Amino acid sequence: MPEISSFYGIDIYMYMNEHQPPHFHVIYGEYKAEITITDGIVTGSLPRRALRLVYDWLDCHQEELIENWNRLERHESLMKIDPLQ
Repeated sequence: MPEISSFYGIDIYMYMNEHQPPHFHVIYGEYKAEITITDGIVTGSLPRRALRLVYDWLDCHQEELIENWNRLERHESLMKIDPLQ
């Protein structure tokens, strides 16, 4: 699993050969979710506090996430993205 960021026990992943729309995966303990990059739609579940942190991180790193998605489509390696500060 290509982890691209991790903060406060929240792990963020992007996988090769993924489906549209552009999204990333979040694992927090036993919770798992998939979140779209451009509009933040959540599939799965996360506790409210963890989801708020992920949304804050998404707001700060949306351009980098889109670039990583584009790298996936070109079969290039992913960039690590800074954790939430």
